[in-house]
Amino acid sequence: MSTFDFKAEAISGDAVDLSQYKGQVLLIVNTASKCGFTPQYKGLETVYEQFKDKGAVVLGFPCNQFGGQEPEGEAEIGAFCEKNFGVTFPLFAKVEVNGAGAHPLFQHLKKAAPGLLGTEAIKWNFTKFLIKKDGSVYKRYAPSTAPEELVGDIERLLAE
Repeated sequence: MSTFDFKAEAISGDAVDLSQYKGQVLLIVNTASKCGFTPQYKGLETVYEQFKDKGAVVLGFPCNQFGGQEPEGEAEIGAFCEKNFGVTFPLFAKVEVNGAGAHPLFQHLKKAAPGLLGTEAIKWNFTKFLIKKDGSVYKRYAPSTAPEELVGDIERLLAE
């Protein structure tokens, strides 16, 4: 199964078939607006701006499962991200990333790229998954890993 086999709901409510990103490198991130890592939105936008015309896309998936740090609705989340961080990369409707209600995309990502000691559970907001052009999961990155630190890996995957 490939990352491109999934569908998700955009923050606007529209259905998005991830197959539209086939042949591109994806950086998929579970996000939150009231987290200590929230300033990473700026770094994610910088990475998106740097690579969007070269074949890489950042996809943000808000999640309220960690400390209730994404309590708002989709309209408020979108406005917050645009106003405070100038976010233009695609944002999706809120999802769960852990537990029985976890979005199928995140079930797939966690299984393909387990965390430390083989645990699949996502530990916190801003866990990042880098996806190769063929839809396979390249690597999982910790919340504390700044988006700018992924530039080398993104460039490597774009060159493949």
